[in-house]
Amino acid sequence: MTLLEDARRHAAAEIETVAMDEGLDQGTVRSLVASGHIAILRSSRSRAHPLGVGRFTRTKINANVGTSVDLVDIRSEMEKVRTAVRYGADTVMDLSTGGDLDRIRKMVIQAAEGVPVGSVPVYQAASRYSDPADMSSDDMFNCVRKHACDGIDFVTIHAGVNLNSVERLRNSDRILGVVSRGGAFLVSWMQRNGENPFYAEYDYLLELAHEYDLTLSLGDGMRPGCIQDASDRAKFMEFITLGELVRRARAAGVQSMVEGPGHVPLDEIALSVSAMKHICDDAPLYLLGPLVTDIAPGFDHITAAIGGAVAGMHGADFLCMTTPAEHLALPTVDDIREGAAVTKIAAHAADLVRPGQRERARALDREMALARGALDWHRQFQLCLDGERARAIHRESGETCTMCGELCSIKIMRRAMGKR
Repeated sequence: MTLLEDARRHAAAEIETVAMDEGLDQGTVRSLVASGHIAILRSSRSRAHPLGVGRFTRTKINANVGTSVDLVDIRSEMEKVRTAVRYGADTVMDLSTGGDLDRIRKMVIQAAEGVPVGSVPVYQAASRYSDPADMSSDDMFNCVRKHACDGIDFVTIHAGVNLNSVERLRNSDRILGVVSRGGAFLVSWMQRNGENPFYAEYDYLLELAHEYDLTLSLGDGMRPGCIQDASDRAKFMEFITLGELVRRARAAGVQSMVEGPGHVPLDEIALSVSAMKHICDDAPLYLLGPLVTDIAPGFDHITAAIGGAVAGMHGADFLCMTTPAEHLALPTVDDIREGAAVTKIAAHAADLVRPGQRERARALDREMALARGALDWHRQFQLCLDGERARAIHRESGETCTMCGELCSIKIMRRAMGKR
């Protein structure tokens, strides 16, 4: 029995854990898992701590790691995993394309130390060939099974990239076409072979996911790769298909999430989020960014955090962190740390207005305000998202806060009001 099926009958241990972690009533969590509005990321082969993603839960963040065909430095990637977890990543995704992929995946799971791990099986399926169109449907499904057997908790599957959405793409005026790597693999495959196997044989995919209680993260293969391409027909065609696939997954007792765009201007984020939530019956929504401008390479962790905070305010549940290396290079350990911290800020900003988490999030900000009012530096550093960095900056300034020194407004007001 899967967690989704279990929730429809009684409260499983994983539901109790999520309810405690999120500060929610156990009955509420059970009901939301049963309806598919919360997904618990923990497969039957996993040792990960159960993580709830969806309505009323804290906004989660994911960190992408992995080797490339051009650079295989396993030691560095494992350090990135540990750094991401240390600085607040709720999940890690292994996107490796170079080296011994089976070994790397197992090492990522081990290095994550109980944090749920995701993957994109089609990357490995395509890695055996110089042309992705040469892989077989068996290659694709066998890699899904392999990843599930190894203990992966959730997999990105681009099942919404089908011949219908490709036709919309062909008739569009997109500048960047398909920027999703998995989406590009499958579009290439379909040009030679026909319908996407993950769409055509979706029932078989659901059987695999059910067998391992694997959460499907239904990938956004048509996500816009630039502001000009946002909110077009190809993207919305995929939204409609993903909504249908979510309903089929729920009927099969399989948990699912939906992935979203991409590059989106600020005034279209609410539209994208609300449309995806409505069309996909409030399935947990997992976003890359969205990035709110195209002109900031080197600072795209900032453009994504701006978009992520706005998206979270409108109902996004799960933010995939972006690093300063986005669009430029494979991220370093320092890039991962920076990306995790900035995305964590966006997630917390969203939680300040998020139903189910607003009171908990605001209580934390209140604690910080009280610590500042008391000039309690030790407590402030404890409450910081990155206390080490805050402490180092404070120390470098000679422990002078901003530009005030002894002209500190808080000190002046304490004296004026007769407080010490």
